[in-house]
Amino acid sequence: MGYLGRDVEVVLINNAQYLVASCDSCGAIGMKELDALKISWFITGKLTARVALLEVLATGAVPQMLTVAISNEPYPTGEELLRGVNDELESAGLITLPMAISTEKNMLTQQTGLGISVIGVAEKNKLRIGTAQPGDEIYCLGFPKVGPELNNPEDPEIVPVKAIQNLLGISSIHDIVPVGSRGIRWEADQLASTVDTRLRVDPRCTLNLDKSAGPSTCLIFSSSSFSDFDQKFSCFPNLPLTKIGKLYKI
Repeated sequence: MGYLGRDVEVVLINNAQYLVASCDSCGAIGMKELDALKISWFITGKLTARVALLEVLATGAVPQMLTVAISNEPYPTGEELLRGVNDELESAGLITLPMAISTEKNMLTQQTGLGISVIGVAEKNKLRIGTAQPGDEIYCLGFPKVGPELNNPEDPEIVPVKAIQNLLGISSIHDIVPVGSRGIRWEADQLASTVDTRLRVDPRCTLNLDKSAGPSTCLIFSSSSFSDFDQKFSCFPNLPLTKIGKLYKI
């Protein structure tokens, strides 16, 4: 169902901590005979892992483990998908994260199928869901991209996991939401509704707010006073930042 409109589930596990779970699936994207989008299994694995990691990290949770369900044979498909998953974990500084893996060993398959889940733990006072406030401005980090636009997993216009880790260190930033197939506007409206506000789009915003962002190639965040982007994100010189609008009390 999702927790407060987010693509995660949140469960209180004790008086001080939440368990946060997210998953992402990917079908018919790879190098199999009947795949609809032909792209390397390495990229498929890397970007699918990235989505699940972004969803958990954006809540303020710390990933504790992940599962990788591969609906294909261990070699070569499974091996290449896992190479992509591990590359993304290394990029995020999470290469030692425990991982449970399953592959299809009984049936021949003609399409690529992959599912990844990430489990994290968030301190109760650090959960970043529903923390936006009336008057917050909404920004988009990265560009929405989908399908054939994703042939370069190192595209500097795609928001990396490290960027979320930087955002979490800025006290004026409240909600952080990875954007998926429903687009920026949908995610921003959901964010607004959870705190009894509405989004007023900035007329100067030129982004396509309804375009799918595929495997969360961009994210949105709310901020009461966001002015130190250049300092915090100097390591991502080509990562675009766009003001989307502002939250107003209903």
